[in-house]
Amino acid sequence: MAQETVRLARYAAALRYEDLPAEIVATAKACITDTVGAIVCGAALPWSRIVIRYARRTGPGGKSHILGSPGPALQAPAAALANGALAHAFELDSLTRPGAGVHPGATLLPAALAIAQQRGQGGRDLITAFVAGCEVMVRIGRATGHTNEERGFHAPGTTGPFGGAVAAGHLFGLDAAAMTQAIGIAGSLASGLLEFARAGNGGMVKRLHLGRASEGGVLAASLAEDGFAAPDTVLEGGFGFLAVFCREWDLAQLTAGLGEDWATAGIALKRYPCHINAHAVVKALSQLQAEHGFAGGEVGAIAIAGSERMATLHNIPEPADLMMAQYSLPFCAALALYRDPRNPQSFAEGALDDPQIRALARRVMVTAAPRGAAHRVTLDLADGRELTATAADGTLPIIDLGDKFHRLTAATLGDRATALFERLQRLEHEPGLDWLTGI
Repeated sequence: MAQETVRLARYAAALRYEDLPAEIVATAKACITDTVGAIVCGAALPWSRIVIRYARRTGPGGKSHILGSPGPALQAPAAALANGALAHAFELDSLTRPGAGVHPGATLLPAALAIAQQRGQGGRDLITAFVAGCEVMVRIGRATGHTNEERGFHAPGTTGPFGGAVAAGHLFGLDAAAMTQAIGIAGSLASGLLEFARAGNGGMVKRLHLGRASEGGVLAASLAEDGFAAPDTVLEGGFGFLAVFCREWDLAQLTAGLGEDWATAGIALKRYPCHINAHAVVKALSQLQAEHGFAGGEVGAIAIAGSERMATLHNIPEPADLMMAQYSLPFCAALALYRDPRNPQSFAEGALDDPQIRALARRVMVTAAPRGAAHRVTLDLADGRELTATAADGTLPIIDLGDKFHRLTAATLGDRATALFERLQRLEHEPGLDWLTGI
């Protein structure tokens, strides 16, 4: 019986565009579009500009482009590094439901686009490579059971190189044996620590983890294409990824439903520019405010009963910088009652120093609900009312993607945003991808 790593490689290498159901193509295109918007929005941020300058210094002379940042084309690894970091630059990129500790857009698109532009490939090639990477990466994420993060690793930085390697490898046309090597190499490139969440500072590195995952995927596939070898049991082996990075793991998840159930169908798009663990709470608070018509200043206290992770890792009432503010559940909850949480500018324009938001964040209590219980939000208002709501999924329906895309890109692209969005909707008909440049 084939090993799990080998089975995943065989599947990914054999996948063709004609194998993809229409709804999976639509989901992949939506995620790609969403990620382009996130990159364009992220390109202007100070931490992004640092990465862009590094990429331009170290990667000149290629055919791959940094989106949202006009300039000469770069070598594929440098472009993937920059686009991955930019995609995650403001907590706007995609994930999956149920969660698997992966960020499909920020890890798969940068790696795949860099190689597609390097090789002159088109939209169908890009979509197929994206789906191949997603089918493998999500299953690896599921197998971890999130216990890589319990050990202090930032999950997307550890699972991302596998997905990036598969996506890039598919564009190289790697056969099953070479794809196995690409996955094996990617295992030695997994990285990313959560210390920023404990230290309460240095959150810029969180953005870097996604860039390094994309860059690592390009490196792994490029070396495999040239014959570089790696263990073919990198996932399931005694010193493999799961055994080393995780407290517990489930090998069966690596290939469960492979070729039958599409993991890509679980991609979810973010509605708000904050950590996903705050989305359901922010949505519930926004709906309560719209229904009952109270102002942020009328709220005496907020009680949130959520997951153990929400009550520990994201219970940060006094975030030290903007990145930690986006990671902080109390801060995001407070901001949602004073500003439009859908608008990235609501987080950027003096939010961290807003005394009203800061004061309310200190009055947010986060506790862990019993396992399996619904997450709930309770507000105490100054007039004595108590309002309660269930915190349900806060991610964005794909049908609302156009509004989000324009929110993210209009400041940079102006009238060109509409044309870019419409062209991305026809991605499968594009023979090349040179038009996806600095925009």
